[in-house]
Amino acid sequence: MENPDSREVKCTAQLSAVEDAMYVLGGKWKLRIMIAVVNGHHRFNELQRRINGISARVLSTELKSLELNGLVTRAVKADQTPVVVEYLPTEYAATLKEIVAVLSDWGSSHKRRITGKGEALVARED
Repeated sequence: MENPDSREVKCTAQLSAVEDAMYVLGGKWKLRIMIAVVNGHHRFNELQRRINGISARVLSTELKSLELNGLVTRAVKADQTPVVVEYLPTEYAATLKEIVAVLSDWGSSHKRRITGKGEALVARED
């Protein structure tokens, strides 16, 4: 059986790790943006259309934050007219795949439990 001090240390470590993750991914929009970017919506206007309710100002702020945290890169294609700016997922962004899949599964299950109806809208690829 685990001693109380060991449980306390483990709890503190988990809380700290989750706080760090929530700092990067928390809020209403960041995970939604990452899901859209990973699924091929790379231009600013595409992202804004795909993510219902997000303002241009908030999207811009959140993209900057995601870029600072190494999850997206901003690619400017100046050789085109007009200049095209895309937000591309980094290799590091792939580490979110499992987290998003688990959240998606849990969200679908929770919705069915609460409403008593509904099916998962998207089959998960493993």
